[in-house]
Amino acid sequence: MDRRTLLLSGAALALAGCLGSGSGGSGGPGTDPDAEPTTDLDVSEETLESLVEGNTRFAFDLYDYLRGSETGNLLASPYSVSVALAMTYAGAREETETQIAEAMRFSLEEEIHPAFAALYHELDARSEVETDDEESDPFELATANAAWGLESYPYREEYLELVERYYGAGFRTVDFEGDPEGAREEINDWVAGRTEERIDDLLPEGSIDELTRLVLTNALFFRATWAEPFEEERTEDAPFTALDGATEDVPIMRRDGSFPYTEVGGHQVIDLPYVGEEVGMVVVLPAEGEFERIEAGLDVGRFSTLDDALEPREGTIALPRFGFESGFALEEALSALGMEVAFDEREANFDGIAPLEELDGNLYVDDVYHDTFIAVDEEGTEAAAATGVVIREESAPADPFEMIVDRPFLFAIRDRPTGSVLFLGRVVDAVAAQ
Repeated sequence: MDRRTLLLSGAALALAGCLGSGSGGSGGPGTDPDAEPTTDLDVSEETLESLVEGNTRFAFDLYDYLRGSETGNLLASPYSVSVALAMTYAGAREETETQIAEAMRFSLEEEIHPAFAALYHELDARSEVETDDEESDPFELATANAAWGLESYPYREEYLELVERYYGAGFRTVDFEGDPEGAREEINDWVAGRTEERIDDLLPEGSIDELTRLVLTNALFFRATWAEPFEEERTEDAPFTALDGATEDVPIMRRDGSFPYTEVGGHQVIDLPYVGEEVGMVVVLPAEGEFERIEAGLDVGRFSTLDDALEPREGTIALPRFGFESGFALEEALSALGMEVAFDEREANFDGIAPLEELDGNLYVDDVYHDTFIAVDEEGTEAAAATGVVIREESAPADPFEMIVDRPFLFAIRDRPTGSVLFLGRVVDAVAAQ
């Protein structure tokens, strides 16, 4: 693993179905596979805030479910999942549409797609950081989307035009019917290329077959140096007590300075800014013995309360180096959050993607795949995320503080101006994260 701080995530959604290829042309070949979301937008600040608020609620809802099913270190990019499922939502109808909106906390209806495009450009602008070092790129936040399908399938042109216009998800032709394994490898190669090869197998073996009809992918890449890097010579091995009580030495980085910081009931919270200071990593260190209780109660309201309490303060932060991967198939999680009908091969309604009345069956979401990777060190953070949706066809005090992160902790990487949570995770075993 590159010891430069890395954070990578990916998501893919696959749609399958119980219908034949159908007849009629596809709008796909006429779209631009390298498109970017349109800049011709009229999105109010209130609309963008509403989108971010809903995305943040979903972030903590998803994390709450995943923490109950995972025992070790955990990382997810709720933003990546939200983007992939927003593209899916564009083709959903009736109860399927309603359930996706409720599960994903989408509240904007027809405004949601321009809002996602506006948020894309807001986040893309974070990379315009100027420094004196012309040989390095101190900050990069890039997201890419794509739609993958059959050349002859009768996708609705208006659907393909919408996901291209607002998500930059140009249509790319693959042969699900004749060479599903080749299609899977091509999609995985695309994700790997946009995450600097950190996520190289987003779609697992067997996830794509001859009945797959559409795959929607999002890849998110994030690389940033700390606004003030940790000094490597101050990094020393020190004890870290894992959630199971085992204690073992890990490399602990140290840094002094002024940081947004607060302490509430023995719980410590710090915001470590990256260069440009528009994106930061919020670290939450629960009081000793309180990790599980605090994690279980951490929601968007509690997080906002902690965030609002942060104030500049002088002190010392000691943080372990860490790096690990997380990967999930999200059907169970998303069904539990309320969108189970989208996965029902008979009841799902994606008539907005293809004219189902002209075909012999139905389209439904086969699964949603999500992979992440993170590595944090003295220099900064590099990150990437990928999500894929597979659609298948089937027949403040004055005294300086000291924050020693030597036990399980929570962290979030978020965009400060918009409040978007890009990554959300925990480290409960720093030894396993080396």
